[in-house]
Amino acid sequence: MTTAGIGVTLERVGLSYTGAPVIDDLSITVRPGEILILTGPSGCGKSTVLRALAGLLRPDSGRVLADGLEVTGTDRDRAVVFQDNALLPWKTVRANIELALKLRGEPRAGRRALAERWIDEIGLTGFADFLPKSLSGGMRQRVQLARGLAGAPRAVMMDEPFGALDARTRNTMQRLLIDTWRDHPTTIVFVTHDVDEALLLGDRVAVLGRAGEPLRALLEVPRPREAGIDRSALRTDIIAALDHSGELTEATK
Repeated sequence: MTTAGIGVTLERVGLSYTGAPVIDDLSITVRPGEILILTGPSGCGKSTVLRALAGLLRPDSGRVLADGLEVTGTDRDRAVVFQDNALLPWKTVRANIELALKLRGEPRAGRRALAERWIDEIGLTGFADFLPKSLSGGMRQRVQLARGLAGAPRAVMMDEPFGALDARTRNTMQRLLIDTWRDHPTTIVFVTHDVDEALLLGDRVAVLGRAGEPLRALLEVPRPREAGIDRSALRTDIIAALDHSGELTEATK
C-alpha cells in the first residue's frame, strides 16, 4: 500500500473543554498511513484530542504538528467524521459528496462522475438522488465516510462514527472502512469505547487516562486484520489499562 497519509504529533499538549482542563502533558505521534485508536474512560479527553488534531481547538500548552509543521487551524488535509449525522439535509447523497470534491478544487465537469464512483464504492448504487432523511443510519454513515475521504485528506479524525449503529451494521461499516482505507490510503485517528472494534481496526491502540496521567498504554496490534484472530492477551492488556484509568464500559466487559 502506498502511504499517502501524514504524520501528526502531540508534543506535551494540554487541552481544556468548556474551561476545564482535560488533557495535561500528552505526547504521542501518529505514524503516516496508520490507524491509531484512541480509547479511554468517558471524559478523559478523546474527542478533545481529535479536535486539536483537526485544528478546531488550540492547545493551552504544547504543540500539535502535522508533518512537522505546527497546526494553527483547520486544513483540507485533515478531515473529521463525527458520530452524529453531519450531512447537509437539503442536499442529495451525490451533492453531499460533490461538495467535498468542490472544496478540494476538483473541476466542476468531473465532480459528478467522481461522486458516482464513490457512491458505487460505498455500496449505495441507486441512492445518489436520495436526501439524508430517506436513508438509514448505516447508509448515512456510508455517505459521511465517502464525503470525508472524497476530499483526499491526508489524515482523518473519526469520533465514534459507528457508535450509534446496530451490531450487524457496525460490523459492515468496520469492514467498509478497512477496505476503503486500503484503496485510499490516509492516516486515521479513530475514537472508540469498544475494545473489539479497536483491535479489529487499529494498528496501535492508545489508552488515555485522567488528567495528570494522560497516556496509560500504547499497544501494537498484530496483523492480519481478521475477526477470527486470537487477540485475547492484547484485549486483556487494554482492559487492564482501562481499569487502571478508572472506568470499564459495557463494551469492555
